[in-house]
Amino acid sequence: MKKTIALVTGGFSGEAVISYKSAITIGNNLDSEKFNVYKIDINPGGWFYESNDGKKIEVNKDDFSIQEGNKKIIFDAVFIGMHGTPGEDGKLQGYFDLLKIPYTGCDAATSAITFNKRFAVAIAAMSGINVAKSVILIKNNLMSPDEIVRNLKFPVFIKPNNGGSSIGMSKVGDPSDELGVAIEKAFKEDDQVLVEEMIKGREFTAGVFRSKGNIIVLPLTEVRAHDDKDFFDFEAKYQGKSSETTPAEIEEVVADKIRDAARKIYSVFNCRGVVRIDFIYNEAAGKPFMLEVNTIPGQSEASIIPQQVRAMGWSLKEFYTKLVEECF
Repeated sequence: MKKTIALVTGGFSGEAVISYKSAITIGNNLDSEKFNVYKIDINPGGWFYESNDGKKIEVNKDDFSIQEGNKKIIFDAVFIGMHGTPGEDGKLQGYFDLLKIPYTGCDAATSAITFNKRFAVAIAAMSGINVAKSVILIKNNLMSPDEIVRNLKFPVFIKPNNGGSSIGMSKVGDPSDELGVAIEKAFKEDDQVLVEEMIKGREFTAGVFRSKGNIIVLPLTEVRAHDDKDFFDFEAKYQGKSSETTPAEIEEVVADKIRDAARKIYSVFNCRGVVRIDFIYNEAAGKPFMLEVNTIPGQSEASIIPQQVRAMGWSLKEFYTKLVEECF
């Protein structure tokens, strides 16, 4: 018997534009022989399902159902394809937990912790995972930014503490080099800003998921921003200003270190579903450093996870079926 799946997209942040792209890929590749799929758009204007004839049907938030004609649609599970709040920071996950509706991806606690970059790096460091040195800036704090960052080695990255897709992120070469402008830019996106020392090295990203009790690391991807880009920002990620090599051309001994770190991080944070973990591999130290954990990684046709799935020799249809089955 077919399962009825709600594919949730949209969101309340600037990342909604990426959510809609991901939802197209997911919707096109969820197995129609196994699942009846209803795309639910959650945005500042409301929660809606758009029927085939273009009619918008409002979601009943009491039980997350919709009324299609004389038929009430109850969902067996939710496929979360929403980046940013409220789909990546634990809010929707807590709502679905209360309703006892299974969903793909990490639970509410893991989602909230990993969405907060400072909490994530603190927990990682406590667990023996290599991370860059960083400090947190709080809006309206009486301490000056110059005073707070004086013990950091420049260059540094400045980014909103809660958020993704590199929105509001800057690289600053020294304290006198546009530090205030970069902090102000990040504060436009969040009330907390993370200032993090730059780790020199090659950037890799690992897709990781669990299936039938096994933690599986997809083929690694190496990411390089184009020469006109100083780092992997929003343009590099989504506007063709970077190159991605999947599978990464890397020595197996280095790949093993990154894969081992990815499995440990997945376990430490009690992840579920597919996540993408970003690393810098520092050759001088011979170690991978965790940058962040993305619990709802992009799923557009050009995104890294679909690249890695194909490099594994799987179709997206097979992969998404595994994710839905695992959530049960």
